[in-house]
Amino acid sequence: MASVLRSFKAISPALRRPVVVSKQPIRSFSVSLSKLAGHGGPPQLLGPGAKAGEVPSDEAQATGIERFELLGKLEGVDVFDMKPLEVTRLGTVNDPIAVYSLYPERQVGCTGYPADSHDTIWLNVNHELKNHRCPECGCVYTLNFQGDEALLHGDGHHH
Repeated sequence: MASVLRSFKAISPALRRPVVVSKQPIRSFSVSLSKLAGHGGPPQLLGPGAKAGEVPSDEAQATGIERFELLGKLEGVDVFDMKPLEVTRLGTVNDPIAVYSLYPERQVGCTGYPADSHDTIWLNVNHELKNHRCPECGCVYTLNFQGDEALLHGDGHHH
């Protein structure tokens, strides 16, 4: 503790400024969401936490996207649709395998037709090219983009 105080004293007085506290009323993020959730707002993505002296369950402590996925599983919904793409035929240029996506690009792991006829080859299927062909088996994939059109023009891209 003494070393911390000595190092603080070594700092120039110009750098030791008092902290300015805003006079604006502050409302926590969790309060804002709970108010919205009761009035048809978005799902509550902050768990209630545990009561004092208890160990919280996953449902009580999960937040954000993890909570969204957990609540979906409790309802019996796979919110991220992690099932493998069903390929019942070999995609061709005239009849490609459509890959549903809410984003302008998606990675697809091709294992060939019939399934598992070659090692997984990852293809980056995007909206810029109409068709994407697997170099091993020749199966053709196309992106079935169903997301926000602003993403196609870079308006929704965050750095």
